Order: sequence, then C-alpha cells, then structure tokens
Amino acid sequence: MKNRRGNLIWLVLPLAVVAALLTVRGGHSTKPDASERPAAKPSATSADDRSAKERSPDHFASQVRQYAREAHVDPVLLMAILYNESDKPHDPELERAWQRFKPDAAFGIANMHKAAFNDTKDERPFENRRWEELPDDPALAVRAAAWFLHDLARQLPSDRTSDFSKSDLLALGYNAGAGNMRLFATGTRPGAMASSYLARIHKNWPKAQKALGA
Repeated sequence: MKNRRGNLIWLVLPLAVVAALLTVRGGHSTKPDASERPAAKPSATSADDRSAKERSPDHFASQVRQYAREAHVDPVLLMAILYNESDKPHDPELERAWQRFKPDAAFGIANMHKAAFNDTKDERPFENRRWEELPDDPALAVRAAAWFLHDLARQLPSDRTSDFSKSDLLALGYNAGAGNMRLFATGTRPGAMASSYLARIHKNWPKAQKALGA
C-alpha cells in the first residue's frame, strides 16, 4: 500500500541482526573440533518456514475468492496485490515490534494502514474488528483489502482519460491512495514508486491467475 519507503529497511534489518550475531561469535579464530561443530540441520521444514508458507498469498486463494465476491471486486486483482505486498515479512511479532519503532507502519498480509482499515470497516461485516488484529488474522486482512478496493472503485471518475485499465487504476489507488488514483485516471503520470508497483502487479498477474485457477 501507500508509504512503502520502509521496504528497504525490512531487507536491511535481518542483515543487521546477522552482523550483530557474527560480531558476538567472532571473538576468536580457532576452528571448533568435531565435537563442537553444530549438528547438521534436519531436513524437516522448520517452524519459521511453515509460518512463511502459511502466510504465502496462494495459501489464501479460497478467502480471496470469497471476499472478492462479497465486495464485488476482481479476485485476480486482489490476489496480485497480495503478491505485491508479500515482499514484507508478515510475522505477527515482527510486525508489532516494527510498529513500536514506526507507529504509522502497515499491518497484516495486505499491508493496511490503521486509518484505511478504520475507514473501510464502517458498516461492513467486520465493523467490530480492530486494526491491531490484522497480523494474527490473514483472512481479516484479505477481507479488508477486498472492501478497500470496492471503495476505491466507487471513487473512480466516470470520465477517465488515461490509458490505464480499471484494474491498473485500482492497484495504483491501493498503493498511492484514492486522490492520486483520480489524478492518474485523468492523465497525470504516476511517479517512480507507483509505476514500479504497477509493473509488479502486471508481473504477478499470471501467478495470481494460477493460484486462483482462473
């Protein structure tokens, strides 16, 4: 979604942690003997790997279909957006830890900001849910994203003059906000970040179709 400048930090943060660990372990250069060497990693999938797989967009194909139908939006677009947003690690504890450093950070597998969630949930089936629940409830995140796209679609101008498709404009709106989406619909060209987001939507479109069996 909007304000994706934090993505680079998500990539740098794990490297900083690894560097810190290496510094702690690098106190001497003597190689351990065989009895000190760590055992080979088991071939079974680790808990972290399982968690990452469980939060992969294609794991939520049924929810994407269900909530896209409920909100009357294109399920392929919704799934492509989830693929776009999957570059951020979606571990609940990591998201909460990061939010303490960056209060305006987005939550959940659809990377939704608090204001967007609160605006979207009004008079919706999830109106009693809270933004803070998104990291732990991917289905809620998918549902909120579907209705956010629904609301964006209602804000598209009827006299569009750009060569962007409706799906393109909604994807741009998801990333850059409704105001910018309306400008793009009437001829304003997106900046580098929005253009990059749209290019990745196009790249992820076939993957989204495959995940949905479309």
